[in-house]
Amino acid sequence: MRVGVIGGGQLARMMVPPAVALGIDIRVLAESADSSARIAATAVGDYRDAATVLDFATGIDVVTFDHEHVPQDVLARLEASGVAVRPGRDPLEAAQDKIRMRERLAALGVPIPDWAAVRSESDLAEFLAAHRGVAIVKTPRGGYDGKGVRVVRSAGDAADWLAEGDVLAEELVDFRRELAQLIARRPSGETAAWPLVETIQREGVCAEVLAPAPDAGDAAVEARAIAEAIAEGLGVTGVLAVELFQATDGRLLVNELAMRPHNSGHWTIEGAVTSQFEQHLRAVLDLPLGDPTPLAPVSVMVNVLGGPVAATMPDRYPEAFAAHPDVKFHSYGKASRPGRKVGHVTATGADLAEVRARARAAAGFFEA
Repeated sequence: MRVGVIGGGQLARMMVPPAVALGIDIRVLAESADSSARIAATAVGDYRDAATVLDFATGIDVVTFDHEHVPQDVLARLEASGVAVRPGRDPLEAAQDKIRMRERLAALGVPIPDWAAVRSESDLAEFLAAHRGVAIVKTPRGGYDGKGVRVVRSAGDAADWLAEGDVLAEELVDFRRELAQLIARRPSGETAAWPLVETIQREGVCAEVLAPAPDAGDAAVEARAIAEAIAEGLGVTGVLAVELFQATDGRLLVNELAMRPHNSGHWTIEGAVTSQFEQHLRAVLDLPLGDPTPLAPVSVMVNVLGGPVAATMPDRYPEAFAAHPDVKFHSYGKASRPGRKVGHVTATGADLAEVRARARAAAGFFEA
């Protein structure tokens, strides 16, 4: 069983331990020699170059991804060469282009914010007039962690983006909180879903994940049904993350999709019978899926954002480990940089407030 991962970020890095445990030959096409997943990087090169990707895929059974940015023409060449690409070119299109995502989700009938593809300032002005004079504008491609997203109150606020092409305009949703539903699907159609979680953002970047989402109630049932409809409707293979708004008016609305392991699922490494990383490998290889049941009543994951100045996470381990022997620490092997995800910590237990306090305190050892 030979799996190739395109992209050398922390998601590829965290696929390595379950691959080793399962005896799966995992190989990584990294962007640079110092990528997070360098421990498994068998090649370094440009994922946008078809020849590089095809050479990397030689002798590999399944190709999967650390990110969704591989161009469609490269994916087409991979599929034509006979390599299993999972998720495939068609479902990945919905994760690569936000306008296409909205079109596909609308066709499936899942709940989404009101939206429009706008091609000019007059189009945007018309959308603003119909939505209380305010909207969210997103670049269709390339945005992540709050990048490529703006709140606009006049058409001129997005003039620079419109000069480069179409943009996505959406209603500004008044929401109580953000949620995420992770589900895995294998080609045979079998699915397995983890509990709905709550995500807390800091400047557009996920800072904390509470698993399960407190007081989820009917939202947990609805979120799972939405995720199942998307996974089946788009033909996703592997882990699918469905990011959601829980609006103040009661609506549950799909915000974004990720067709790979996702930050909102890192808690599953210690907090579930089967982690999202093991499950993703099982799914792309079309193996029976593992049990996603939580191992503790509560898990809290806190991202280490930025990292310690003039130091690395391991430099702070002696003090952090001594203070929190019951917390799990993960370093991504990255240099510190403001706002950058350089690692995470996970705490588990029975009481949300207590578990959250432990996770935050442990992550605090790696602040500047």
